[in-house]
Amino acid sequence: MKQILKYSLFIILAFTSLSFQQQQSFDPNAKVKACFIYNFTRYFEWPEKMKTGNFIIHIIGSNSVLNQELNKMAASKQVGNQKLEIKSGSAIDASLKPHIIFLLTDASDMLKDVASKFKGKGTLVITEKPGLAKTGSSINFVIADNKQKFEYSKKNAEKSGLKTSEELKSLAIAVD
Repeated sequence: MKQILKYSLFIILAFTSLSFQQQQSFDPNAKVKACFIYNFTRYFEWPEKMKTGNFIIHIIGSNSVLNQELNKMAASKQVGNQKLEIKSGSAIDASLKPHIIFLLTDASDMLKDVASKFKGKGTLVITEKPGLAKTGSSINFVIADNKQKFEYSKKNAEKSGLKTSEELKSLAIAVD
């Protein structure tokens, strides 16, 4: 009887742990972030060489809900005359010339390398970990007043080779 109770307790703990892990990977703001990302395309001007082919958004890290939301958008929206293309993975795909790179929290340690590699190439770097707009990303998602907001670094956007609208600064939490 003690063995059955012991195994039952083990199974309950295992399922509780699994459920907790699934809740941690769920991003309740994924749809909001996807909308923000698409709308950011209205406030930046990419270099002429980036205005042909598909408009590539490269997500680095794991967030299946965000990927689903962006892929839904890609099915019906464009940036100018460019079709949206969503790529995702755990590392930078060297064959891509992305317009936007979104480093999710689990990939945020790559920021220094990404900022260096894409400096002056017309790639908007987005992150979602506190403080990263001050250390290399142009946009950094934050939660403020229980709402999804974003920090904006005009300096980092210019280093990336992007022209930005002054209007964006009024929508963001400015960091420089």
